[in-house]
Amino acid sequence: MANHVSRTKYPHPDRLPHHQELLEGTDWASLATPYGTGESLPAALVRLLDPDPAIRTAAFKDTSNEVDHQNTIYEATVPVALYFAAILNHPATEAGDLDREADVPSHHPTRALLLNWLGSTACDADDERVAMGECYFGEGFLEACPDMRAFRSLRPAVHSAVQPFLGHHNAKIRDGALVAAIPLTEDPRLAAHRAELADHARYLLTTSTNRYHRDCALNALNTWGHDTSDLQDVNDIASRERQARLADYDHWRANHGTGGSTEDPPF
Repeated sequence: MANHVSRTKYPHPDRLPHHQELLEGTDWASLATPYGTGESLPAALVRLLDPDPAIRTAAFKDTSNEVDHQNTIYEATVPVALYFAAILNHPATEAGDLDREADVPSHHPTRALLLNWLGSTACDADDERVAMGECYFGEGFLEACPDMRAFRSLRPAVHSAVQPFLGHHNAKIRDGALVAAIPLTEDPRLAAHRAELADHARYLLTTSTNRYHRDCALNALNTWGHDTSDLQDVNDIASRERQARLADYDHWRANHGTGGSTEDPPF
């Protein structure tokens, strides 16, 4: 099924439409999700800008539950990603959600949720995921995945919304923006932004203990040819060793697995 939004209505990959234009101009009911079509998505997307933080949190869960399944990009994933990106700068997404047990702002504003989702979705369409698909299904994998191609074509537009938050005062938003921007800048059109991201990655490694964020920052720096020896601690090294073992196993399974075989990998 063709992706109506990315191929027809919004042909400019570096231009992010206004969130209201996306909401009203997308034929949600015609877009496939893991569970049917996206006809229920507009109502949930509108609630993401509700003044009540509980309603916003529920709306985010309803939306992500509707389009997320097995790290796969679906037809409806693309306009949802564009909508999330388009509302990143809306005041409602920065307002701190109230803690359930105390009348004080928590450290998880809606904006951080949106950035984390965009980062996760960008990873689901990154070069490593494409390489894994080609390893399992052959070189025509990406050609057979129009929805993944549609998302990849719009990475500059999504990045344009993420970039302003790389220096945000809230660490969860700042780090979420970096982790989202890293896979987006695999796009050759965004290569010039990698130097800026390298500086932010180095700063994250001096301030954050989040395992996933540190792995993303270190992997990016190493991929871009930076020396990270002075930025790694013992936990980082152990994590990289685990990643290497998993990568070896995935490669072995893709090339030597035989369905129900019980043969062990040679490492």
